[in-house]
Amino acid sequence: MRAGAKNMRRTKNEKLHIALATHSLDKSLTDYTVRLGVESCVVVAGVYALWRTETLNISIKVDTNCKPGELRHLGLEDPEATEFSVETDVNGIVWERFNTKHQAEEINAAWPETKYVPKT
Repeated sequence: MRAGAKNMRRTKNEKLHIALATHSLDKSLTDYTVRLGVESCVVVAGVYALWRTETLNISIKVDTNCKPGELRHLGLEDPEATEFSVETDVNGIVWERFNTKHQAEEINAAWPETKYVPKT
């Protein structure tokens, strides 16, 4: 990971990605589904959930090394991204840049039983 914004150029159709930590996936699933007004598109029981809206890509993951609600990383879901890239900004925040296929590959590598296929 490098500091800088080389691979983080803005494109028209991207969505902001926010990754948060939680200690209670069940409570977070209920809360974020109501707040975002959409059902999660993938859930790994007791561990992980992802929502995709028209403008936002948000994930929550059980991580007891973090405080509930703590930012894990930020990113840009960009249909024009040709590769999954990771950079660290000047504040030490990790930024990912990816397209939906890259994200699905990452989810399926971590939890093969999900067989997640994003809707386009």
